[in-house]
Amino acid sequence: MEIKQLYKLYQQHPCITTDSRDCPEGSIFLALKGESFDGNKFALAALEKGCSYAIIDDADVFNASAQQQEIASRLILVDDCLQTFKDLAREHRRQFKIPVIGITGTNGKTTTKELIATVLQEKYRVLFTQGNFNNDVGVPKTLFRLTSEHEIAVIEMGASHPGDIKTLVETAEPNCGLITNVGRAHLQGFGSFEGVKRTKGELYDFLRRKMEKSSFEEGMIFINADDDDLRQMADERGLILQAAYGTGSCDDIIVKGKVESCAPFLHFSWFIHDEEEGDSEPMLVETHLIGAYNIYNMLAAITVGMYFDLDPEQINHALTNYIPSNNRSQLTVTDHNKLIVDAYNANPSSMRVAIDNFRQMQVGPKMAILGDMLELGEMSGEEHQRIADILGECLFDDVWLVGNNFANTQSSFRKFHDVEEVKAALREKQPENYYILIKGSNSTRLYQLPEIL
Repeated sequence: MEIKQLYKLYQQHPCITTDSRDCPEGSIFLALKGESFDGNKFALAALEKGCSYAIIDDADVFNASAQQQEIASRLILVDDCLQTFKDLAREHRRQFKIPVIGITGTNGKTTTKELIATVLQEKYRVLFTQGNFNNDVGVPKTLFRLTSEHEIAVIEMGASHPGDIKTLVETAEPNCGLITNVGRAHLQGFGSFEGVKRTKGELYDFLRRKMEKSSFEEGMIFINADDDDLRQMADERGLILQAAYGTGSCDDIIVKGKVESCAPFLHFSWFIHDEEEGDSEPMLVETHLIGAYNIYNMLAAITVGMYFDLDPEQINHALTNYIPSNNRSQLTVTDHNKLIVDAYNANPSSMRVAIDNFRQMQVGPKMAILGDMLELGEMSGEEHQRIADILGECLFDDVWLVGNNFANTQSSFRKFHDVEEVKAALREKQPENYYILIKGSNSTRLYQLPEIL
């Protein structure tokens, strides 16, 4: 069955489920596979529970049901269920002639996505990625949430291997895009920092092709003009439709910002730079985000908002009232301490900026609990040692390192095998009145610590 035929079937049954435990009446079950599961094995059960059809890619399951006409007529055999899922999602996306903003980057993409969506919601009905549904399953699921009510879509795209972003942009087909930054993460999958740049640059590659083929303005990129890597990547691809933001003095920056304070929340000012009409008056925004580095995420949201004709007052209202709730740049105040929780993910570049920001904060006493950074391959030992060396220069009041990678570093800091050992030590130490930075890869489970601090 061709994709367009499949999509007509989807229009008659506009609900796709990939979970055989959740089979709404009249829905379509799509049998995805993973390392520890095979949806094909649950296709017949999904039909019994209420699905009208099941899309499978196991010929044995299909052939075994061939003699049962009623069941066989409701099974659709395809070459690859995941590819079919992506192709169907792309066909659905093509039904909506709306701006679709693709966002990727090593650090900050989820926060930037949240901020952009928050700003745009001041004026538009916005579809945006929920949580971190940013892979080749999450992006199609997000696209299937598109309805005629939506006026703009903001799609987050993650990557851990070459070609990942190419796959996602060819599914979502964005007409605008933003790369937050490129850093040293997932080096085991990418092979090198250059591999990271090439993969993230696949968003720029797609937008360049979009520009070349379109007679109207598509291919717009929003770019951090302070980031030399991003500027080089855009210039190499001849991307001329750029809306630039930054804190520097370049004349092509449209939205300029400046950190005013960060103790602990980020307060910053911004203005519109216009060489012909003159700069606008600076506006102050007092945020609920921790970290001076978040100014770039804020400026990205402002630039997108201005591009889509929001008033500065609407933008400031959105940014002022945004409160993080996803373990990213989040301040948690307990009865005993103040916690800077950034425990969802960690890589060398995000770890360095978090430590540097914590170092600059005019508060005390300070304690850092840092967990291993994963998926760094053969560079893991070197990168963890670099972080340990940086910590040695910070003069924090206490530093605890968690995980096998940090255990192998040369440092005098207290080291723990896992989060359970940290919990036991915290119950014994019972720190009081500390500012505590908590950061590590999600699998280190440091997000469990706030409840005992």
